[in-house]
Amino acid sequence: MTSLARVAQVEPLGDLRLRLTFTDGLVRELDFEDALSESLFDQLREPSYFSQVAVDPTTGTVTWPNEIDFDPDVLHGDHPPASGQGPRLISEHHLRATG
Repeated sequence: MTSLARVAQVEPLGDLRLRLTFTDGLVRELDFEDALSESLFDQLREPSYFSQVAVDPTTGTVTWPNEIDFDPDVLHGDHPPASGQGPRLISEHHLRATG
């Protein structure tokens, strides 16, 4: 059985954008501006707060100090968001093994 890809690393890029590296080697740059349109996300629209993003090692997704997180399968591009607008894909590539 294949395990689901989860977020292994996150890097804030400014302007509500993140670079996510997944456990399967996929690297995606995502723009969250449209995904944060609901009032629930008001705090995340502040650049200084948005940049406090971290990887939750238990759930394998990105999270912020206020415990808001996103479905890792949506972030990976496997499923559309259940409701609302998801983050917009800027770019993606796969890491290659060396050696």
